[in-house]
Amino acid sequence: MPIKSDKWIRRMAEETGMIEPFEPGQIRVRDDGQRIISYGVSSYGYDVRCASEFKVFTNINSAMVDPKAFDEASFVDMAADVCIIPPNSFALARTIEYLRIPRDVLTICVGKSTYARCGIIVNVTPLEPEWEGHVTLEFSNTTPLPAKIYANEGVAQMLFLESDEPCEYSYRDRRGKYMGQSGVTLPRP
Repeated sequence: MPIKSDKWIRRMAEETGMIEPFEPGQIRVRDDGQRIISYGVSSYGYDVRCASEFKVFTNINSAMVDPKAFDEASFVDMAADVCIIPPNSFALARTIEYLRIPRDVLTICVGKSTYARCGIIVNVTPLEPEWEGHVTLEFSNTTPLPAKIYANEGVAQMLFLESDEPCEYSYRDRRGKYMGQSGVTLPRP
């Protein structure tokens, strides 16, 4: 299962709409000259951006975290260019990019080193063949200090692994519960 290169990513984005919106190069500076955390195509991946909608975890209601019965009151919704995550807490966000994964590709997401070096872990489960949607991102602040996440800048890198044959049953075939998600999506039992 070879990892795919920048040429393959550009071709797939152009021919199939695999990533929309798509940036064919690495963007490191805004039009106004301000440096940002990079996004766009890299040598063997694509750096996605974080949208400006966040769900910040809070325990003001003393709720229990239960993936089978998740309490939406455990989050505070916000829309901003910067999200402050409390110490030892987490926030959910989504990508700006909408992804459409081909039937013979598995996509793995890893955090960018800029955030990792600050104690911020980006977690995303693999994107299975024929999954599509905005990716829900989880940012864990492992530090005892508040941490910033910047909207509209790079936050994670998608790596595309192509199989030598298509899978027998794709995420679409199984009617996966997170198919086509468009906003920050909470756990679904």
